[in-house]
Amino acid sequence: MRVPDPILKQNPHNVQPPREKVLEVAIGRAVRAFRKRQAITVAELSAATGLSSGMLSKIENGNTSPSLTTLQALANALSVPLSAFFRGFEDSRRAVHTRAGAGVETARAGTRAGHEYTLLGHIGANTSGVIVEPYLITLTSTSDIFPTFQHDGIETIYMLEGAVDYRHGDEVYPLRAGDTLHFEADAPHGPEGLVELPARYLSIISYAQET
Repeated sequence: MRVPDPILKQNPHNVQPPREKVLEVAIGRAVRAFRKRQAITVAELSAATGLSSGMLSKIENGNTSPSLTTLQALANALSVPLSAFFRGFEDSRRAVHTRAGAGVETARAGTRAGHEYTLLGHIGANTSGVIVEPYLITLTSTSDIFPTFQHDGIETIYMLEGAVDYRHGDEVYPLRAGDTLHFEADAPHGPEGLVELPARYLSIISYAQET
């Protein structure tokens, strides 16, 4: 039976509009865009927020730096989150380049004996609201069998070499080079059988960042 194609909402080829380098201008453009989208006049927004039409004009034209109280009043009147006014601002975006062999060997909470974890990069708090931890995991003849890892988030495993039988919940999946396993990580999971060693696989864990 053919599995229906998944509906992917994010278009990786979608070209985003250029971001504004001046914060006040970015906020002003956002306020005007939300106001016009809802067909609200300046006079109506003035009445809803208690701000004068002149002040609203200055805000929309990027000629003043509105206070947090003012932004909250605008957000309430326009029924948008406060953060929506900052989406068009060009903030720095980070990238981590890890050269071959330069990953950081680390021990995650609950790491078992003989499970070698190499962290391939890390970006902390970010605008996406998601933390991603990419690991290269190596299993050898000294590695423990431990099929009961549990943690928050979604995990993706991509086998590079070797072979393991990997448990997730009540199912066991034979993973060979080139295989992928994508799963909810709060169910018990982990290698249950070490079939061909050494085994190496990428483990990419993503979870919501704490606010």
